[in-house]
Amino acid sequence: MTDVLSGFFDRLLHKRVLRRWDEAGETATTADFDALRGLRNRARALRRNLDRVIHQADHRLALPVIGSNIIRKPLGTDWAWRPELWKGPIPVPGFATVPGKAQIYDGATIFHDCRRSELTVRQIRNTREADIAPFGFRMDVFRFDGSFLSLVVDLPEEAARGLKQKHIIRMDVIVEMEKPLEIFARLNIKHGPNIEQIVRELPLNEEEVMVEFDLAYSKMNEKRVEKLWVDLIFEGPEMNQIILRDVTFSRRPRAEL
Repeated sequence: MTDVLSGFFDRLLHKRVLRRWDEAGETATTADFDALRGLRNRARALRRNLDRVIHQADHRLALPVIGSNIIRKPLGTDWAWRPELWKGPIPVPGFATVPGKAQIYDGATIFHDCRRSELTVRQIRNTREADIAPFGFRMDVFRFDGSFLSLVVDLPEEAARGLKQKHIIRMDVIVEMEKPLEIFARLNIKHGPNIEQIVRELPLNEEEVMVEFDLAYSKMNEKRVEKLWVDLIFEGPEMNQIILRDVTFSRRPRAEL
């Protein structure tokens, strides 16, 4: 009852304030200079607060909602997933001088073989209108004396459950770079003591950056699939900033011929 009354009085007060400033706008054309200066000062003070509210509201309402799991899914998709690194805030959002093996978050690990690390990584908040994922992942690479840099993403158990050779696994990526470089995606499938690997290069010159892994060409044992993970491999990353705005995975059965 208290909340109802409070809401009623807030609306009533808001209407009175609007009416008062509407009248002030009418009298501003005929008011004497002293009254007009006072009216202007009060209007400016009010405008500062209004502008701050509007700015914060526009900013927050424009952001993708934290925890959002909106994913573009091809027709026939039976599983889709966005890693937590792009979905929600992580406990430690950034690392400097990243060592050769560094777990950024559960299921996301950076690997490199630099003798001296000049690599900084950070989870960032996405703010662009085109962004679907709430968060992005930024890597700032300065001097790089190693032979490889990769981000390994472990896929959940659901990706392996019921996996067949008739399946196609798709990875969609939104990526930004300061200067061009090559990025490869390697799907790893552990089945029994063996690991099947499929490598694809990301088509960074195309509007839709995605790769598909057709398991029909693999030699995996469907009955022994245990785990899947993907290596994102960055070729020649020196003196570059790489932002992965979004990374999603989906799985669908191949269309029957």
